[in-house]
Amino acid sequence: MIANPFLRDEIAFDLFRGLQGIGAAANVPTAIGLLGSLFPPGKAKNYAFSTYAAGAPLGSIFGNLLGGIIASYASWKWVFGVNAALAIAVTAAGVFLIPPPLQKETTEKEFKSLVGSVDWFGGIVITSAILALLFGLTEGNVVGWSTVWIYLLIVISLLLIGIFVAWQWYQETHTSRPPLMKVSLFKNKLFSVAMVIMAIFFATFNDFLIYATYFYQDFQDIGPLQTTLRFLPTGITGIIVAFIVSRLISKVPTYMMLMLGNFAVALACLLFAIPIPADTSYFAYGLIAMILSVVGADITWPCLTLFVSESVPREDQAIGGALINACGQVGRAIGLAITTAVQTAVMAQARGTPVEKSGKVEPWDTPSLLGMRAAQWLNFTLALLGVGIVGLAFRGTGIVGKVVQEPGRTGGEEGVMNEERVGKE
Repeated sequence: MIANPFLRDEIAFDLFRGLQGIGAAANVPTAIGLLGSLFPPGKAKNYAFSTYAAGAPLGSIFGNLLGGIIASYASWKWVFGVNAALAIAVTAAGVFLIPPPLQKETTEKEFKSLVGSVDWFGGIVITSAILALLFGLTEGNVVGWSTVWIYLLIVISLLLIGIFVAWQWYQETHTSRPPLMKVSLFKNKLFSVAMVIMAIFFATFNDFLIYATYFYQDFQDIGPLQTTLRFLPTGITGIIVAFIVSRLISKVPTYMMLMLGNFAVALACLLFAIPIPADTSYFAYGLIAMILSVVGADITWPCLTLFVSESVPREDQAIGGALINACGQVGRAIGLAITTAVQTAVMAQARGTPVEKSGKVEPWDTPSLLGMRAAQWLNFTLALLGVGIVGLAFRGTGIVGKVVQEPGRTGGEEGVMNEERVGKE
């Protein structure tokens, strides 16, 4: 982030932005792994996961607010400078606050062995697959969906994903080398469903925030600061909801919590999809939608992350955290690509132009409004799909945050114990 403001080349800028993504991808599973390993099942673990879960939407909201203030009163370069300072602060906090046993120094020999054990081939294959898929989905809006290589690229990406899964299975079952992803974890059907729900939820929640931003900043043309101020209630609500969820998660059946979370986001998307006059006061429906969105996020995220933590053995906590984070991030990226395609197609039809010439969102422009509403209708549909999947798969699974003491089970058996408990209640 420190280097970005000084780069003159777009490719170099994108590469360093990619490093930011690597940092986030490393932080989230590590944090979930630490929480899952350090906290035994109980109230403390419920509070830890609920508090951590509140950080995702709150960080997004306050980050947008901070970015809007900087963009309004200073150069865009300061956005990266402030973020770099925050990253340094987080790094220092990790060095001084993480318990000493987890900060064991690694020798040069151990480091080389660790680097050598990394599944570089698997990492390259899955990264190439996701990049190809996202590039194909996004470029379809640019070059037109009649272009043959768009579909060829999507097919290649799906083949690469298949190769990656087969390679991970081979490493886990036929070698002693640790795979990037334990395919055996997906034998637990509820674990697999949790991954799907996370992908759908983040596709919906992220798209809602993005298109709400488009609506206020680009369509209503009120500027970045006024736009971010409209997101401020979500931060306040997020703190309150996180506190409430930390208590309810040990008392209310998990499927009910998850259905409520997904349904809240569905309603938020619906308020921006239905034909409410665009000049209607923010307090009439925008405020309600913002509050509903963060209610959904602060319920769904802790329930899913805690469920995953309880479903895997202690030694696989970091892998479980990595998978749930990866599913959320991939779902968010693919969801945005698909939603953008729908928005662009509707705008192009309304303007009577090909998709590749549909143009951008214009202030108080009817085709722009129709495109954004179509995107929110898709988000609403995805959220309802999440509600349906939860109702079918999670009904009768019990309460994930409920503590059941079973003597004689410790260490790595806790994950199995909790998985059995969650399935039986």
